[in-house]
Amino acid sequence: MRVDVWLWRARFFRTRAAAQAACETGIVRCHGNRIDKGYALKPGDVLTFAQGPHLRTVRVRAPGARRGPPAEAAALYDDLHPPA
Repeated sequence: MRVDVWLWRARFFRTRAAAQAACETGIVRCHGNRIDKGYALKPGDVLTFAQGPHLRTVRVRAPGARRGPPAEAAALYDDLHPPA
């Protein structure tokens, strides 16, 4: 699954275009390395990205089949550094 689609489905970005823009500008990193929107995401990958004033670090648990409600989206990742 493409990382921009996953970020949108996991509800970190309101639109897919915003998720794509974050990937293209280098905001999103996987295991500390810059990635682009076409990066093939897999379970176990650790993503780090800025979300507003917060730096988020999450571990991917599942790819997700759709953009569902927040409870369903929260099941897609483990939040390693939740915002205060």
